[in-house]
Amino acid sequence: MYFEIYRQSRGTPLTGKGQWRWRLRAANHETIASGESYINKADCMHAIGLIMGTQGETPVKEI
Repeated sequence: MYFEIYRQSRGTPLTGKGQWRWRLRAANHETIASGESYINKADCMHAIGLIMGTQGETPVKEI
């Protein structure tokens, strides 16, 4: 499994365009979880950190 982070490219600024989002992918690259949008990349990374807990073994890939 791995996390992907990306900037939302669709919609308008009011609906999240340009905001950061995350999704969790399985080994076969299927999306198994995703989160809300965040204005700041750091907030998106913080949410991933909370999900990962103390294990910290799930890699994060920026796309």
